[in-house]
Amino acid sequence: MPGPCPEAPEQISGRCGVLEVPENRRHRGGRTIKLAVAIIPAASTKPAADPVVFMEGGPGGDAIGAIPFLIDSGVNRDRDLIVMTQRGGPYSEPYLACPEIDRFNASAVGLPYDAPSTGRLLVRAAKECRDRLTADGFRLSSYNTTENAADFADLRKALGIKKWNVYGYSYGTDLALTYLRRHPDGIRSVTIDSVVPPQIVSLPWAWDSAREGINTIFAACEAQPSCKSRYPDLSRTLTEQVRRLEANPLTLTVQPPGGGSPVKVVLDGGALVNLLVANGGALPAAEVPAALDELARGNPERLARAQAAGAAPPPVPQAFGLTHSVVCAEWAPGFSEADVLEAGRRAFPGWPDTVLVHAPQLPFQYDLCRVWNVPDRTAIQRVTTFSKVPTLIISGTFDAKTGASWGPYAGRTLPRSTAVRIPGIGHFVVPQSPCAQSVLASFLARPTSPDTGCVAGLAPGPFTITPAPERA
Repeated sequence: MPGPCPEAPEQISGRCGVLEVPENRRHRGGRTIKLAVAIIPAASTKPAADPVVFMEGGPGGDAIGAIPFLIDSGVNRDRDLIVMTQRGGPYSEPYLACPEIDRFNASAVGLPYDAPSTGRLLVRAAKECRDRLTADGFRLSSYNTTENAADFADLRKALGIKKWNVYGYSYGTDLALTYLRRHPDGIRSVTIDSVVPPQIVSLPWAWDSAREGINTIFAACEAQPSCKSRYPDLSRTLTEQVRRLEANPLTLTVQPPGGGSPVKVVLDGGALVNLLVANGGALPAAEVPAALDELARGNPERLARAQAAGAAPPPVPQAFGLTHSVVCAEWAPGFSEADVLEAGRRAFPGWPDTVLVHAPQLPFQYDLCRVWNVPDRTAIQRVTTFSKVPTLIISGTFDAKTGASWGPYAGRTLPRSTAVRIPGIGHFVVPQSPCAQSVLASFLARPTSPDTGCVAGLAPGPFTITPAPERA
């Protein structure tokens, strides 16, 4: 159904509308969901007939907000670009936002990351959100990846599109692979960027990705003589600082990177690890060696400012109602806190258990899932996708959220896939890498024989090198 474009922070230049789908496809007479759809025309005057449809990360991320990055990356150069919100996501009706969790997250920068008291506050905020959403009649069990995939299948049919190309990033790769498995008709090609394989994603899995991404950053520093000489043995430095901060957290008052009033921040071992895993934004990977060196020498300001960035609410809050409905039904079941701890010990021997018992970026998730109370869906969702549809797999070697090795892992059952690793890039590769943009354009033009030649000449960029301390 045509309609006005969402009033997003950045103006959308395209055609917009709404796709209405059942909240529960088994009970079609019940509540419906309205999903915002934007169609961005191709830049070419002679576009190809098969458009690109984008699947956002999260779960619960801002798909509409990704449009400027996709346009700047040339995704709509030769084809129309179609973007649809996920059910429950921003600009959908309902929008399963959790202001209770947003308020907690803003305050959490000033709380010990992994203290039980912090966990209780998070769980209380989640329970308040869940109770409010269920009191409004929403079936949280219906907000899942299977239904998200069915929504996109309905969208293709509603638009009368014979063939299209799927591009998903982060959680959107989990969604894209699920869509490919369950709704293979009409798919010309699939691109997955920063890969979350549905058959393996779990909370312990997050530690494997963290280890790979962080160690690759350290190895890249080791390979650059100026970085190696200035910041030797970063792995040892990190272990020492995680242990030190966990034993004796630092409390500081700093101004957030975006300006505004100073805020209180607490840096403990868990907060440090969380900042490294989230690399990018307030703490780019290029600054990680300098930040660790400064911390070891008694100057935590760079890390404290990065931590303070979390006090500012995002322009469009994440739909945590969708996030936790997916995580608690599809990623958490089948494992326990003990499994997460064991995976953490394998990844980072010698780190405190109080840090390792929490999956990176998902602290206290099992406590939260107990109050979120959605049924286990792993039998339906934790399934490998086998397909001969041409697939492009793009990973960034610095990605500590979805480690680069998981791209080729997903490709083992995709015999017509091409996997590329872009050195020195973190999460969401295409918008950050002209080479990845070139490979994607080539793949969309020729899905069975993309030109990946630019990858061979790539290397990570230079790291931030601060002046060496004067010798006494």
